[in-house]
Amino acid sequence: MKFAIIGTGGVGGYFGARLHEAGEDVVFLARGQHLRALRENGLQLNSIDGDYHATTVSAHDQFPDMSTVDVVLVATKAWQVPEIAPDLQALLHKDTFVVPLQNGVEAADQLAKALGNECVVGGLCGVMAFIEAPGVIRHAAIEPFISFGERDGQRSERVQALDAVLSKCHAVQSKPTEDIAKAVWEKFLFISAFSGVGSVARMPIGVLRSVPETRKLLDATLREVLALAQARGLGLDEQSIERAWKTFDALPSGGTASMQRDVMEGRPSELETQTGAIVRLAQKAKVSVPVNQFIYQSLRPTELQARGELEV
Repeated sequence: MKFAIIGTGGVGGYFGARLHEAGEDVVFLARGQHLRALRENGLQLNSIDGDYHATTVSAHDQFPDMSTVDVVLVATKAWQVPEIAPDLQALLHKDTFVVPLQNGVEAADQLAKALGNECVVGGLCGVMAFIEAPGVIRHAAIEPFISFGERDGQRSERVQALDAVLSKCHAVQSKPTEDIAKAVWEKFLFISAFSGVGSVARMPIGVLRSVPETRKLLDATLREVLALAQARGLGLDEQSIERAWKTFDALPSGGTASMQRDVMEGRPSELETQTGAIVRLAQKAKVSVPVNQFIYQSLRPTELQARGELEV
């Protein structure tokens, strides 16, 4: 299969490198110094599960320069999805399908609105990785996985084909599912709490889980998102909370969420698509989310400043 990786950061760089390592045809979308490094030196993956250097890669910064592909993995920040979704048309042939790997819960709908529902397969991923230097990806924690499935719950041939490819990739768990909506929300439950509390406290997970006050704050955010998911008819329950805590407690003590890193470094973040989405969707569902609302309101000025919409 031929893959396009849209966004060659920690997520796209990691999974793109593993697909390349498995012998798949992969083309990358990247920008700036990162793009130049990819073209000059290839893609270097430094991973706790084994390093890999893709010495020669196909990398571009414009969609028209990329050929059509079989699978598009969208690995941009969640807030970038509506911006780039129409441009993905340049990559599609009649059987191409698009899989979002974002942290939020709205990317699949946004892609379907721009491209048509028939070419979107629901998806999410798990990996703690980041750009260590131009052309270099560091995988620091979490056993990497991609979960995906048809949005109507069917077990299609294209889902089986993607499963076959991902299953042969080193250090990638392939997790096809017949309930991708539940899987996306269960991941959202975990990542939104991690991102929100980490961004406000500005401390790594080792501190957040060990200090009683921030541990309670994490649990409160989890339970608000659980209530919202249940109000929307998703199948999350107390076990979802337990799985989130199991993940929190297993992370390296210095671990941080990507949204938190963006907030702390003054970059535009996924605030609107994570905590902001919780607040918006809770209002529609008439669910009370006071902790998440506090987090959102506290971080909103920082976000506006990072986007050049507020002078301080």
